[in-house]
Amino acid sequence: MQRFLQLKVEPFGISLGMWYFLRVLWSEDGLTQRELSRRVGTMEPTTMNAILNMEKSGLVRRVRDKTDRRRIHVHLTAKGSRLRNDLIPLAKDVVAVASSGLTPAEIKQLLEYLSEIQKNLQANVSQMEEARAYIFE
Repeated sequence: MQRFLQLKVEPFGISLGMWYFLRVLWSEDGLTQRELSRRVGTMEPTTMNAILNMEKSGLVRRVRDKTDRRRIHVHLTAKGSRLRNDLIPLAKDVVAVASSGLTPAEIKQLLEYLSEIQKNLQANVSQMEEARAYIFE
């Protein structure tokens, strides 16, 4: 699915890595770099590289927090916002192709399974992050 999506979004100058950050920002613009990392599930250096590439492409701009100068918020530019209208239908097409041949009941069940898998993994990631933070304090 990722390769198929990549082929769909590349003509717009969007890498698969950028796609995940754009999706989050289309829902919640102005998140901090740390919040973006958590939402997308990437390490902060990976997020920073993606943000820099997106900034070079004119998709986002970074704004330092006025009250806490250490925090940097990431905001979509007009160009980054406009891409939503082009890219979301492409992603929906990827899902439609991937789920073709499945009944609505099977799709519903699949989504429930995937949701449960995601919860299980996130719980384990959270536990590992808490343990790591405790060890390195």
